[in-house]
Amino acid sequence: MEAEAAALLLVRAVVGITMIAHGYNHWRGGGRIEGTARWFGGLGLKHGTLQAWMSVVTEIGAGLLLVAGLLTPLACAAVVSVMLVAGLLAHRKNGFFVFKDGYEYVLVLGATCLALALLGPGDWSVDEAAGITVDGWTGGGIALGVAVAATAGMLATFWRPEKTETSV
Repeated sequence: MEAEAAALLLVRAVVGITMIAHGYNHWRGGGRIEGTARWFGGLGLKHGTLQAWMSVVTEIGAGLLLVAGLLTPLACAAVVSVMLVAGLLAHRKNGFFVFKDGYEYVLVLGATCLALALLGPGDWSVDEAAGITVDGWTGGGIALGVAVAATAGMLATFWRPEKTETSV
């Protein structure tokens, strides 16, 4: 049982720290919020600055929750949703491989979080200590359902790709 708890902590910590670093990079790295906002705008998302801040808060917040093992299905849902948006808007057209800017990386992070929601946060988590662990089909269903609903809502509200002319 300790090996399982350690494995789940390792997965939570690696994915959580990765998300925190990713969110921090959107906020303070390279082009900062302004550059991130322009990038989101280039993907067809309206209100790029709002999108950039929502991304930063979601990625850092979900990362912190994962590291702690707190509200794990919801933290997983946040990561899955971010990866769905990234996969659909930024990476899908480039194919599978990450070295071609494909969706390989976002697929692995999203699937890992869905698996984590199914397995639960493990014994070494705040959820377990507080007696609020939700895992199994319920945890996975919450993570996937919330992620799909959040992604659909965000895309319906903010995604307005420019129309391209097609020749007949």
